[in-house]
Amino acid sequence: MKSVLVCDDEPIIRMSLKNKLRELGFDEIRECGDGEQAVETALATMPDIVILDVSMPKKDGITAARDIRRRLKIPIILLTACCDAATVKRAKESGIGGFLAKPFREQDLWPAIELACAHADEVENLKEEVEDLKETLESRKVIEKAKGVLMRNQGLSEPEAFRRMQKLAMDKRKSMRQIAEAILLTES
Repeated sequence: MKSVLVCDDEPIIRMSLKNKLRELGFDEIRECGDGEQAVETALATMPDIVILDVSMPKKDGITAARDIRRRLKIPIILLTACCDAATVKRAKESGIGGFLAKPFREQDLWPAIELACAHADEVENLKEEVEDLKETLESRKVIEKAKGVLMRNQGLSEPEAFRRMQKLAMDKRKSMRQIAEAILLTES
């Protein structure tokens, strides 16, 4: 099941988008007419994708998109009649996955959705990789410190200290980082 939230203050545009989205296989289509309602609806229903008009009452589409992206890691497409540099810059900083120019052409909707979804997936994968790399780096720092403690306190060479930590990790069924942290705790 694919779900989408369409938010535009013009009912005729919402209707046109809904018809095309049904053709594209979206079976759950929610709609609203202002930015505040878009944020509330998105957070309550967690759609697969959001299409927002830039100019809306109560909260503009870019601000609404930023608020949604803070909580949900879903693709967002902006629908806009003006693609000036300032709007594009704000959209880019808010994590927008694509633009549809008004009046939108139906044949442009599917590629915009596909690209926005691919972009959102890529960004999330990169964020996960960065977090994994940070964790690996932190683990290595802790392991290196613990190795240094073993080398200093027990007169071991670097390979011997590393092997001792490896053996402890296997014997105790713990990670190298857990063993290193325990060594550092006994040191302090």
